[in-house]
Parts: sequence; structure tokens; C-alpha cells
Amino acid sequence: MFVKGGIFLKNNNKKYNIEYTNKCPECSSSNLTKDYQRGEVVCSKCGLVVHEDIADHGPEWRAFDKGQRDKRARAGPPTKYTLPDKGLSTIISTINRDSYGSSIPTKQRAQFYRLRKMQKWGRLGNSSERSLSYAISELNKLCSQMNLPRNIRERASMIYRKAAKKNLVRGRGVESVVAATLYIACRIMGLPRTLSEISDISGLKRKDIGRTYRFISRELKLRINVPTPLSYVSRFCSELKLSRKVVEKSSDILKEVIERELISGRGPVGVAAAVIYISTVLCDEKRTQKQIANVSGVTEVTIRNRYKEITEILDINLEI
Repeated sequence: MFVKGGIFLKNNNKKYNIEYTNKCPECSSSNLTKDYQRGEVVCSKCGLVVHEDIADHGPEWRAFDKGQRDKRARAGPPTKYTLPDKGLSTIISTINRDSYGSSIPTKQRAQFYRLRKMQKWGRLGNSSERSLSYAISELNKLCSQMNLPRNIRERASMIYRKAAKKNLVRGRGVESVVAATLYIACRIMGLPRTLSEISDISGLKRKDIGRTYRFISRELKLRINVPTPLSYVSRFCSELKLSRKVVEKSSDILKEVIERELISGRGPVGVAAAVIYISTVLCDEKRTQKQIANVSGVTEVTIRNRYKEITEILDINLEI
């Protein structure tokens, strides 16, 4: 069936060159499955063996728990953009024990303390590296205060590194650039945060963060999706301690609002806050406009204007 090496395949007197293909030569399906035990690539649709004698790039050892994995692994940890050196440099541990697990004598601890300090200084050689270290520490602090996941930290760190490489940080405060990259990362990853939220946490002016955000996104040519009201509903309802019923009702109303194009020219946060207010009344889990305004960061006037527009067009009768 095969020529040795898996480059040519014969099936029903047919001969295919499959060295560079990612599709099944028989049914043109791209749904291929790798079987490392047999060393084959099999088409999941028709069952044809597409490749033979493939290489397994994984480790040759097996591990059944974290302890075995750490003990048998011979490579370092993966690259982390949330660290200034991406986690590639050597770090002297703060645990005062030697390689055998024995405690280091007290007389030698001062020497190891000096070695740690010298090694820390050596990792940050020039001013740009020191600036990057400070920026990433500020970014990690903001993400911790806002309870953001790790993937947003990684994306924000990557955006900041690109901005620093193109000298976009020069002439601007590191804090404002960090806040702007965090705002961009949240929008790209589909977990948007408002400028007001980031402004409150970072202590910077909303206007400065917005100006820096527009500058960086334009210079780096980033494609940033416009946030929709649906992106804010779950988080606002969670902070207001509302039930799942309110979340589902808000989503249903928002889908109808989007279909009728009622959000054009209106802020997504204000629309989301107004829809949540309507849903709390309909589901008998009432929250005041002031409570919703404090969570969403918009004014009570905005909520009143938006919910009146929505209820009139969708013909929703609220008994307040």
C-alpha cells in the first residue's frame, strides 16, 4: 500500500504525492487525525491512511502526576511574555537550600543574598530593559486588581513589547501606555473593560488613556472589534448578584435590539445597563438605576433615556 517513508500512497491502483498536502487525497477532507501509537495520519471521514511513519515530537517518558512530570522533564518552562526576560534567564531561588535539599549554613546565606541581588541587577542591563520590567510589573498589578485572566496579561504584554520596539513609549508615561495596552487586549480577547474602569484602577485620566489607545492602535495597525452590549451583560449581572434568569432575559432583549438596529450611535455600555434594568423589572429582581449606574459606570440619565427608547420601540410594558 505504501512506499517506504510515507511519501507516496497507492490505493485502488492510484498513486498520490502527499508530502506537502494537508487534505485527504481520496475525499479532499481536511479532517485528519494523528495516531502516534501507530505513527499514522488517518482521514476521519473515509478512513484512508494518508501518512505513515510520522515522528512523535513529544517526550519519550510518561508521567501520571505533576510530581513525576517535574522530576522527569529536562526542559525549562514555556516562554512567558508576562516576565521581562520571558522566563528564559536563570533565577537564583530564595529558598535557602542546596541541590540535595539540605539547609544552607547561616554564614553562607549573606553570600547567597548578595549573589541574588547581583544576578537581579545583571538581568536588567540597560534602561529599556528596566523600563520594560517596570511596565510589566504595573501591568500585572492592574490585571490582579481587575481579576483579569492570564491570556489577557499575555496579550497586553505582547502589545506593549511591540509598542516599545517601535519607540511608541518614548515621550509618554509608562503608566498611560500600560493602561492603553490593557484596554486594547481586553477588547481583542472579547472581555472588554470600559475606559472609566481602567481609569479608576490606574488613577489616570480617562482622556489620557483614550488618546494613548488611539495612537497605539493606529501606529501598530491593530484590528480591534467594536464591543457589543452582550459583552457586558454577564459581568454586570454578576456584580449586581442577579440570577441566571435575568442574564438570559437581557440577552434575548439585546438580540432583538441588535436586529432592529437600535444601538447605532449609542454606547454599548449604556444600552447594556438599560436592558439589565428592564430585565430586573420583568423578572421581579429589581435593582435601582443608581445601583446599575454604579456598576456600569454610566449616569442614571443615560439609563433612563435608553430604557425609554427600548421599551417604546419593543412595546414592553414596565410596572415600576
